[in-house]
Amino acid sequence: MPTTLRMIVDQVIAPVPGALGRYTQALTTSLIDTAPRGCDVEGVVSSSLPSDYELVLERFPGLSGLYKSSLARRELVAAWQFGLTTSPGGGMIHAPSLFAPLRRHAAAGNDQTVVTVHDLLAWTHPESLTPTTVAWNKAMMKRARKHADAIVVPTHALAERLALVADFGDRVRVIGTAPRLGLKLPRDAADRAARFALPGDYLVTAGSLDPRNGVVDLLEALGRADSPDVPLIVLGPENWGEQHLATVAEEAGIARGRVRALELDDPADLATVLSGATAYVAPSHDEGSGTSLIEAFALGVPVIHSDTPAYVEVAAEAGRAVVVGGGAGYAERLAAAVTAVVDDAELADRLSIAGTDRAQAFTWRDSAERVWQLHADL
Repeated sequence: MPTTLRMIVDQVIAPVPGALGRYTQALTTSLIDTAPRGCDVEGVVSSSLPSDYELVLERFPGLSGLYKSSLARRELVAAWQFGLTTSPGGGMIHAPSLFAPLRRHAAAGNDQTVVTVHDLLAWTHPESLTPTTVAWNKAMMKRARKHADAIVVPTHALAERLALVADFGDRVRVIGTAPRLGLKLPRDAADRAARFALPGDYLVTAGSLDPRNGVVDLLEALGRADSPDVPLIVLGPENWGEQHLATVAEEAGIARGRVRALELDDPADLATVLSGATAYVAPSHDEGSGTSLIEAFALGVPVIHSDTPAYVEVAAEAGRAVVVGGGAGYAERLAAAVTAVVDDAELADRLSIAGTDRAQAFTWRDSAERVWQLHADL
């Protein structure tokens, strides 16, 4: 009989799949493609509509089967939080998040459960999450500390911070991410660019107005009198709480219409917008993976990023780093970095080439092979 790896794929049919859904999609697809001889991948989902099951099987045609829980997603989340169910049985279980059936099992047997931690926002920025989400993350982290055989994190920087939250000893493994599936410049890129009314020169950033994302800092930077008059496209929502992007931009001194938000689900649309950018700016104060940098690198876009440890690790000097610092001056430093890249074509070309080279270090095939090796080692 084949050895089966049970992958929790429930996030791909969640109401809002988001970044975790993209991660689950890409990693599961690559796990199927790289399965060693005698091994296969089975999907695990909560009790859902038949159309959702069909969607999973359509997304992952190489699955050997689909385990369907008797509990709907909300109930399964609560059940696994309190360890009230043993589904989906034993064997090898891999979870792309902390959402996993963590329970006591014999260390010497064939049962093993691996979970993934993408960030520590519940500890570092709990105000960015709902109280329920914070409580759930902390509860699941405690269960992982007791029962997980290994914990996957995307960067060494996050691994170091995780050690301050929970002691996992030598159970932590660093397995990086890669660009989302389908992130390639499409043949109809010109038509898509026209549909989005993309200007000749523009900057791109990503995130909401949540202070930790640094978008507000970037708006303040672009509102300075000595900053280049370049439009900004924000990949994210227009509103965060009661704040509106256009209002915050105007308050920062940016002319109306120079900043706008786009929420893009189609990877081809994202590739179109990113590839045409003068630079991609990642001003976040706190990140765990740096996947957005990898995507910009893959498309040859010059990258300006904060010096948050995960970004510095992922970029490996392929981008222009800006010190966040603990006090004032971050907006000024961002403005200087943006000005340097916008005004210096030679610098922009060097960053583009360095980023393209750096992107080669990140592939989903490599990530999947390392996951298989991790389970083999366990």
